[in-house]
Amino acid sequence: MKQISLQGKVAIVTGSIQGIGFLTAKTLAEAGANVVINNHRDPETLEKRAEEIRQTGGKCKAVIADCTNREEIQKLVDAALEFGGSIDILVNNAGGLIKRVPVAEFDEDHFQSVIDVNLKSAFMVTSAVIPHITKNGWGRIINLSSQAAHDGGGPGAAAYAASKGGIWTFTKSVIKEVSPHGVTVNAVSPGFIAGTDFHNTFSTKEVHEKVKGNIPLKRLGAPEDIANVILFLASDLGGYVNGQSIQVNGGLYMP
Repeated sequence: MKQISLQGKVAIVTGSIQGIGFLTAKTLAEAGANVVINNHRDPETLEKRAEEIRQTGGKCKAVIADCTNREEIQKLVDAALEFGGSIDILVNNAGGLIKRVPVAEFDEDHFQSVIDVNLKSAFMVTSAVIPHITKNGWGRIINLSSQAAHDGGGPGAAAYAASKGGIWTFTKSVIKEVSPHGVTVNAVSPGFIAGTDFHNTFSTKEVHEKVKGNIPLKRLGAPEDIANVILFLASDLGGYVNGQSIQVNGGLYMP
């Protein structure tokens, strides 16, 4: 059986200080990738996360950069190139809900913040990475969308759902530019993933239990569930999967 190996590949995982991002970085490193983890603040914690990966034998570099700022994105790209010599895998994970705001109480500043952190960041980082990831005839771009992109999300999450829907459309568009160079582009759409800052902040224990009861598998998702799908897409085993949105929700939502 063919084993998953990312030996020699260089991966950038944005927004990887905790949750899905950190578990993804750790999983890619365990498969042999040289991983660059990123956050826009808290350098001490980010370096601790990098050290956790190194202690398990992985190669990891921590880079503080705001993924909505062109100059800081270039710093992230340059650090990855210096660290590993190439960029082969990009996981656009940075994002968040920020807060729940009903459409009737539309707040332009909040709306723009959500669009920036979820959609603009992925667009800008991808733009900066494309000249490098298309050089070697092999590459992977994996964008974190959301179940909310497909079902609209919960009350007060319209801006978030719209931004994640934009990620899905962006994914389908980018393949037309990079796939002729051997680069696949896919989205992963997580369902209800427990143990993340997102649901720890915005979902009550009662909501956790209610959602769990509606999932056919009768359990909530974990960051590892998403990281494992990303690992598959990043590997040669996922080499003919392109332009897809992979639903990872235990059967809660079935398109």
